[in-house]
Amino acid sequence: MKFTQYYLDCLSQASYLIGDETTGRAVVVDPRRDVDEYIKDAEAAGLTIELVIETHFHADFLSGHLELAAATGAEIGFSSVGETEFASRKFADGERISLGEVELEILHTPGHTPESISIVVREKAGDAIPYGVLTGDTLFIGDVGRPDLLASIGFTRDELADQLYDSLHNKLLPLPDATIVYPAHGAGSSCGKNLSTDTSSTMGEQRLSNYALLAPDKKTFIDLVTEGQPPAPEYFVYDAVLNRKDRALLDETALPPTLELDALDRLVADGAMVIDGRTPEEFASGHIQGSINVGLNGRYAEFAGSVVPTDVDIVLVVDDGFELEAKNRLARIGFDRVVGYLAHPLAAMADNPERVQRASRMTAIEFEERKSHIAGLQLVDIRNPGEIALGTIEGALEIPVGQLPGRLDELDPAAPTVVFCAGGYRSSVGASVLREAGFGDVSDIMGGYSAWLELVPSPA
Repeated sequence: MKFTQYYLDCLSQASYLIGDETTGRAVVVDPRRDVDEYIKDAEAAGLTIELVIETHFHADFLSGHLELAAATGAEIGFSSVGETEFASRKFADGERISLGEVELEILHTPGHTPESISIVVREKAGDAIPYGVLTGDTLFIGDVGRPDLLASIGFTRDELADQLYDSLHNKLLPLPDATIVYPAHGAGSSCGKNLSTDTSSTMGEQRLSNYALLAPDKKTFIDLVTEGQPPAPEYFVYDAVLNRKDRALLDETALPPTLELDALDRLVADGAMVIDGRTPEEFASGHIQGSINVGLNGRYAEFAGSVVPTDVDIVLVVDDGFELEAKNRLARIGFDRVVGYLAHPLAAMADNPERVQRASRMTAIEFEERKSHIAGLQLVDIRNPGEIALGTIEGALEIPVGQLPGRLDELDPAAPTVVFCAGGYRSSVGASVLREAGFGDVSDIMGGYSAWLELVPSPA
């Protein structure tokens, strides 16, 4: 058996290539949208990708099933309860797929979504102890899939949590302890609240340590898994719907058009937004007025999708040579409306200083020294509720960064405003969103709450 896990850190997303070397037949599970790596690895191993299996309609990324099917001729498979606009194979509960010696068994495990499945992998058909189980978003390492993401489109979180409990206890927990657990996500994903940094485990380990599996009864389980979930980024519903649709394919080799500053201005006048992918430090030293800072060195697609509407054109500003990476990372969440990138941005800004704005940032020490002297200070904590529950700065308004564009009316654009997060990445995103919206005096705290906590060890 050929078994490869692909882990994409910037989305905390795992996908899988499973092949049978005796027959050369292979499947890919939960592929990301830029699919060239799977194709090259399969070819190098002498495998032919015949099938693409999706464990569910993903909300946190736009999956690459259409791209992979177009490139290889593979079938696309979903649970039999998953309806798609494109041709797809429907798997029944308990259905077995033979690749030769290697065998896959489909388990219907609804709960995170109604159509969620898990895939039991056996190196040889009939093995009493499976090699592993691909659990999608049903079971994570240290957590289980959140059941609340579909609450806005026809299912209550309690209904899905009820199904999730049954799926875990009736389908996954009966698997032998030695079965390796391979989830679709790890730490950092908004698909759960307690995900481990580990990318695999065993059923035995999860049985002993996973808080949700230790719940003594269904009611306790439902209470545990429905409370304290991080806010879902705004693009999640968009992607969950788009993953069902027949849509345009990504060309991961195609650069967006090159733009001069006057062309950028025309696009912005027509409603485009400028996303500056440089670091917060580079952005602060000078950027095109009205830009939103989402650094490529962080969870770029996730936070861009949290603060940029799904229906606007996007102009990129990145360091030279990173244009294709920025475009493809946005494409991973279905943000295909990248209409161009600013050519040689540093030179463009040097030649047009009147178009350049600096961003105010202060150290935690500077904030502590100055906060009592800033009349009408508006302090905004843009971390998630779970982070804030462990402590915040006294007097801070609590608005997670992904909710900021929709809650601007809760803030005074004329007030001096200081934004902070955990370490300084999200605060640069949030502060730039406020400036783009017309807030006049906005700063953020470098090093965020972590740096402030070192100065003030007993937070309010």
